[in-house]
Amino acid sequence: MDVLIVESRAELGTVWSRHLERQGYAVTHVESQDAAVDHLAQHKADIIVLDLVLDQGSALAVADFASFRQPDARVIFVTDTTFFSDGSIFNHASNACAFVPAGTPPEDLAAMVEHYGVS
Repeated sequence: MDVLIVESRAELGTVWSRHLERQGYAVTHVESQDAAVDHLAQHKADIIVLDLVLDQGSALAVADFASFRQPDARVIFVTDTTFFSDGSIFNHASNACAFVPAGTPPEDLAAMVEHYGVS
């Protein structure tokens, strides 16, 4: 399964990437909207782990592009803010399948990737 991680904080993206790679997933980590869109334009992603607050660009733009370019890809949104804590993210991103805190343990994130991913 191909996983795209879009996370501005390199350390956190690396932790998630390494854990998912140990589980046997093909993982690409990018840090911005532009890099995510470039990747999605050229490569398949079964599931996208997407930080809601990116340093460069918009997470919702990434999710929107993914829904057009790769309609089967599901998005797990992560955040360390209370923005969208009411669950309204599911009204804004049709491909959203989960919304979790950035502090979610990597093994729990991997379980969600396995559960929601399209093989």
